[in-house]
Formats: sequence, structure tokens, C-alpha cells
Amino acid sequence: VDGCFVNQQCKNHCHGPHRPHVLSCHGAQGEKDLPVLPGAYPVVEDPSTCDIVKATQYGIVERCKELVEAGYDVRQPDKENVTLLHWAAINNRQELVKYYISKGAIVDQLGGDLNSTPLHWAIRQGHLPMVVLLLKCGADPSLIDGEGFSSIHLAVLFQHMPIVAYLISKGQVYTTDFNGQTPLMLSAQKAIGPEPTRFLLKFNPSLNAVDNVQKNTALHWAITSGNTSAVDLLLEAGASLDMKNVKGETPLDMAYQSLNRFMVYMVKEEERMRSRRNNRLLKIVEKYELFLLLASSLTLMWAIGYVMDLSSDSWLLKGGLLLFLLFGMALFVRQCVGLKNLRYFPTAFLLSSVFWMSVTWFFWFLPDILYTQEINVWYFSFLILEITVVFCMMGLVYYFYETWRSDPGYIKTSEKERKENIVALAEAGCLDFRTFCTSCLVRKPLRSMHCLACESCVARCDQHSLWIGQCIGIGNHRYYLLFLSFLTMTGVWLLHGTLLYWSNHCTTSYRQDGAWTYFTQIVHCSPWVFYIFTVACFHTVWASLWLMVQLYQIAFLGLTSHERMNLLIQRKSSKHPVSLRRTPYNLGCFQNLVDFFQCSCFGMFKPNVVDWTKQYNLFHTAKEKNVHSV
Repeated sequence: VDGCFVNQQCKNHCHGPHRPHVLSCHGAQGEKDLPVLPGAYPVVEDPSTCDIVKATQYGIVERCKELVEAGYDVRQPDKENVTLLHWAAINNRQELVKYYISKGAIVDQLGGDLNSTPLHWAIRQGHLPMVVLLLKCGADPSLIDGEGFSSIHLAVLFQHMPIVAYLISKGQVYTTDFNGQTPLMLSAQKAIGPEPTRFLLKFNPSLNAVDNVQKNTALHWAITSGNTSAVDLLLEAGASLDMKNVKGETPLDMAYQSLNRFMVYMVKEEERMRSRRNNRLLKIVEKYELFLLLASSLTLMWAIGYVMDLSSDSWLLKGGLLLFLLFGMALFVRQCVGLKNLRYFPTAFLLSSVFWMSVTWFFWFLPDILYTQEINVWYFSFLILEITVVFCMMGLVYYFYETWRSDPGYIKTSEKERKENIVALAEAGCLDFRTFCTSCLVRKPLRSMHCLACESCVARCDQHSLWIGQCIGIGNHRYYLLFLSFLTMTGVWLLHGTLLYWSNHCTTSYRQDGAWTYFTQIVHCSPWVFYIFTVACFHTVWASLWLMVQLYQIAFLGLTSHERMNLLIQRKSSKHPVSLRRTPYNLGCFQNLVDFFQCSCFGMFKPNVVDWTKQYNLFHTAKEKNVHSV
């Protein structure tokens, strides 16, 4: 906060542990609050008459240099035991910090009632550039202040995540405070929200380290403070459930004492899941979870169709059997499929649908089509139809597999590269979490997005597909589009075969009998065919609609689904008009399609080749747009 100046009279408000963010406070002499104004220097009565403390607070460099050159000792603390370097650090006066250090200021001098260094003051205020500067000048981040906190602990306490990232990259993740608490323990105990804990866990801290006093682990502290989000993250990371503190209490014991039923459930459920992993049979089941999920989905779809196809006219009985099937499936999935693989259930449903649609085509519809063909055109028309349907089904399966197995464009870096990137970005003044992913610890390229399901950043990310169970990005977007196309064509052929089947086997007519009679007759005619018809309609509708949306976004907007959604949200909240068409990525309909499909057509077209996993600025794309418009 560029116009901040503080003194010890308001230390609890300004740089105490509860109110780290300040706009203005009392000055060193106890003046009234002064406003924060834009410009090089805030308005003061006469800068030439300011004492050096006030000049430092306001950042009046010329006046400070004048007083130092006149003989003022930069090491000399004021009456509140605060040095000029403290005042410059808390107000983010980088030029003055460099000047004072060049004149002999002690970079780690303790001062104030909290006995803090200038680095501590800068961290409490969240001034990352100042933290970078002080560390470059030799500041020691492991020093403990009067409250017992080191630099990393203060950054975690006040949730200044860019500073946390920078300090960890400098090797401060294992630093302990006065009581032996690690940053992870402090985050579990006092941080609001999951972000600090999740961020610290990315750097592989010691999960089961204990403090010096109560011998609590981070999980103990999270349960004690009622921090359910931290408990969930620590359990997921593998924190020990058997560690005992100085009183001999395990995390489960402390959960019972907290009287928090949800926390008790979380710990007990984790105990149950870990005991399951030690069971040999369950290990085998876990290995083949996806196969079991697909097999159970195939069986469930067949069983539903079988129940509907029973000769009994009692729909109450059929409804009861269907409910029983769904309950049994839910119980089976709960016991045999873990939460991680449960997201593939829609994928299993899609594959099961395609399988039974294919079976229905070849064993129900194809004989009818053969029967209705005239002799003179029978062979040729049958051959064309059979080839077309088989081609659509094979294309559907092939492009589903290619979309699922292809790397969508995950941003991959080693731990060493991540830390180096954090340091480089922080020292360049570019460590902005709009462009830096706190989950993957990577600099996000343009058009990338972090996927919570895949737990990774994806280059030119379009979406996380519910039906594929995979992210759709630069590496598999084209396959996904072709998958939607073949799914739509397959569905259309199934609907065509269904209509032919009804015309041959059902005596009713929509024009003669009306809608309700026609509907009941085709259901009674073959419940299985009606069931497959409903499934085919569902997949055909969503696939065709989503295909049209995708083609529109690609050809006419040059945007991904994620980008379009962000622009629509921005349009609603912004006072200024936001255009979906006027973006750096829209190069015109023809060029958009050429770039998307990377189609050169024997040199006739010139697609732009951009590596979106390493594209961090708009220079190339904007330049290309200007060239094409010319």
C-alpha cells in the first residue's frame, strides 16, 4: 500500500497479527490520519521541513538523502526503537531501502514492540517486491520475531501466497517457529480456507512432524482448531492417524473430543479406506476398478432393458425391479469403486450405450432393413447402408479412444524448475497468481486453465469433458470434435432404424390413432427398442447441439468454451462493452478453421503453428492477426 505509514501506537492495527492490511495510520509524532493520494509524494505541508522518519514514510527520497548527507545515522532507531529501514520496508520504499543499506543500515536489525526485522514488517504488509529486495540484500528469513514467528510463518499467517511461494523456493518450507511449529502446522491451525495448506503440501513438507510443546502433528492442530478443509487435505496427503501427542491422543481421539460429527466421520472414513488398501482382494479390485465400472454399467443397461421387456403388464412391478437394480448398482459402486474413478461413471454409461445401440442395430434393425429392400436394388443399397453404419460406429470408437488416451496438453515441469520459475518471476515482478498456478506451481501459458479433476494445468483448455472423463485441450480437441460428429451420425442411423422397425412391427399409425395411442402401442410393441430409442435420442441431442456450439466457437469466434464463458461473465459485470468476436485469437472464419485443424492441404493453406504450452504473451498471435488482416 504505497501511502502507508505506521508507528507503534497503532501496531496492533497496522502490523499486528490480526490486521495486516493498512491504508493510513498515525504518524510518528501522533498526527491525525492522512489520506493516501496518488502521485510521487502525498501532500504534506512542506516537504523541506519534514523530519527523516516522515520523509521515509512518505517516500520523499530527496529529503531523506539531504538529511543523511547532513550527518543523520541511518542505524539510529527513533524513540519507538524503529529504524528508518523498518519504515521504508513497511511502506514499500524500495529506492530508500537500497540507499539506506548502501549507507550502512543493518538489514536484520530488530525493532518495535514486536522485535521484528524490516523483512518481517514487509511480509506482514504483503510487499513481495520489498521481500525480494531485502533477501537480495542479505536479510535472514529464518530469524524469529517477538511473537515467535519466522518469515515463512508470517506469510502463511497473513496468507500472502506469492510471498509464501517465494520463501519456499528459497528453502524455507521446513523452518520452525519458537515452539517448533512448521508452516504446515500453523496453516492447519490458523489459516482460513484451504489455499495455504494445499499450497504447502505441494512442496512435500514433513506431514508427521510434531511441535516442541504439545507434540501435535499438523493433523492434530487442524482437528483442534476445527479446520475441516485442512483435515481433508492432510488426510488425502497421507497424514498419520496413529501419531500420539504428549497426552497420548491420536487424531481420532481429538476428533471425538471436538464433538464435530463431520470431522469424526472424515477420520473414520479415512481409516476404513486405508484398511481396505491392505486387503489383498480389495487391492486386486482396485487395480481393475475401471473395468468393473464398465462391466457393471453394461450389465445395468441390459438389466433395465430386460425388465422393461418382461411380458408382465404390471408397470408397478417393473418400476420396483428398476429401483432395486439402481439401488444394487449404487451399493456396488460404493463398495468397489473409489472416489477417484467414480468420475468415469458417465464415460462407462456412454460406452455401454454405444455397445447396446450397436447390438440392437445388428440384431433388431438390420434384418428388417434387409426384408424391406426391393430385389433389384437390394444388394447395392444394403452394402452402402452396412458400410456407412459400420464406418460411423468404428469412427466413434476410434476417436473416443484417441480423445481419451491423448495428452490434452498438460503443463509439465520438475520440482527444481518450479522453484526456479517462482524465484525468477518474483524477482522480475511478475509473480501474479492470475498467471501463476498455485496448484501446479507453474507459470500458466496463455489460454491455459487448471483442471480440478485432472489436477493439472492444460494448454488451450476447452473443458473437462464429462463423457470422456478427460480434459479437452490443444492435444485432443480435434479428436473430440470428430468423436462428436461420429456419435451424432451413429445416433441418427439408430433413430432411422428404429422408425423402420416400428413401421414393420407395430400396427398403429400416428395419423390414424393419435399421439397417445401411437406412443403406448410402440412401447408395448418392443419395450427394448423403445428403451434403446430413448438412449439414442439422448446422446444424439446432446452430441449434435454441443458439436454445433463447438464449431461456432472455433470458426466464428476463435475461442475455447472456457474463454467464451469468461468473456460472457466479464460482459455482465463490466461497464464497458465486451466483444466475443474482437479478440487476438479470432483471425477470421477460414483461418480459424485452418489453424484449428492444422490443415495445409499440400501447401495451399498456411496454418499458424503455436506451441500453446509455452506461449506466455500475445506478441506472436497479435502479430499474426495484423499480417492476415493486411
